[in-house]
Amino acid sequence: MIRIAMMVARRILHVPFWYYRICKYGDTEKYSEEERYSYLRMIGFHAVKVSRVNIICSGLENLPKENGYLITPNHQGMFDCVMFLYTHERPFNIVNKKEVRHFPVLGRVFDAFGALEMDREDVRQCMKVIIKMSEDIRNGLNYVIFPEGTRSKNGNSLGTFKGGTFKAATKVKAPIVPVAIIDSFIPFDRNSIRKCTTQIHYLPPLYYEDYKDMKTTEIAVLVHDMIQKKINEELAKGNSTAQR
Repeated sequence: MIRIAMMVARRILHVPFWYYRICKYGDTEKYSEEERYSYLRMIGFHAVKVSRVNIICSGLENLPKENGYLITPNHQGMFDCVMFLYTHERPFNIVNKKEVRHFPVLGRVFDAFGALEMDREDVRQCMKVIIKMSEDIRNGLNYVIFPEGTRSKNGNSLGTFKGGTFKAATKVKAPIVPVAIIDSFIPFDRNSIRKCTTQIHYLPPLYYEDYKDMKTTEIAVLVHDMIQKKINEELAKGNSTAQR
């Protein structure tokens, strides 16, 4: 958390106003998706600028040309969201676990996204979230959801991907975009402000024709393996701050 404190200190004159505006953008009926995302993205750029973190990004050309796709990355920590804001130009919404609401700042950021909250202990509520996601994706909204359900405690080794994560895409035959995140646990989880590098790689999407004959559990395994393979390839090149 020492890096977060440093980032706040470097923009201390801006933070109160930013927080005020973020709270205002929590009114998703009043402000458009584009307005809210543009403002959050501006803050994301400032966050990266003062974070002493270098972000390596590849594969943006793999993103579907049309909006209405599901982004399914591995999950390493809070910096994941910053990397998406920094690299993903088009607006997206996000699905988070309900506990996030209890974090004063992070909760307001997700309010500004219009994020959907998922209660992992309530199957019926989870299905309502999936149905809502399906409707939004059909209407051209992109979504980020973490198939692991929670962040990995094992650095660049993935946890199990849950098949239910992919139901929103399969219901409306939408593209699924796997994303490999590397070393994103370093900026906020390590008690250090040393310069570091994180990576985000957008992998080739799975279109309906690619997965139409698969169960969601099989899609989960396929996407998991695609992401882990990419991570392993980058680690084999020595392109990891965590290895140094």
